[in-house]
Amino acid sequence: MGAQLHFNICKETGVQLDRKKHWYEHVPKSVETNQGGKVTILWNQQVQTDRTIPNNKPDIIIRDNEKRTCMLIDVAISGDRNVKKEAEKILIHKDLTTEIQHMWNVKTDVIPVIIGANGTISKSFRKYVSNIPGNYEVKELQKTAILDIGHIIRKVLT
Repeated sequence: MGAQLHFNICKETGVQLDRKKHWYEHVPKSVETNQGGKVTILWNQQVQTDRTIPNNKPDIIIRDNEKRTCMLIDVAISGDRNVKKEAEKILIHKDLTTEIQHMWNVKTDVIPVIIGANGTISKSFRKYVSNIPGNYEVKELQKTAILDIGHIIRKVLT
């Protein structure tokens, strides 16, 4: 599901992609920058800070130099119907949010994207996803999460 978000974010922010038409063909690079360097997208990168912070590696970081904003996107597929972990995700990245605001002088938000293994979503899921650049259909994200779980199960059983 993270690759799907990354692909759509890259398309929306004007990052050149390797002629891939579909998100499932997309292999995210560690660092992507759009033409002009206005937006930088980090994939699965640790943020170096002055202080030691235990949770300093969100799944996707979008830094918009023009708007002076930064989004920390944390993606998870919950193993059960308990998808109310958004507050926990926001809390574990609180220190990182503060450090990024001081280091980069940007307004920083944490956006948790959590879907249950059977496709369940929280009441606030749509609100969080609407803040991410790109167009997303909830049913497509749910479908991706369920297919990802199926892929993981097949790997474990073989």
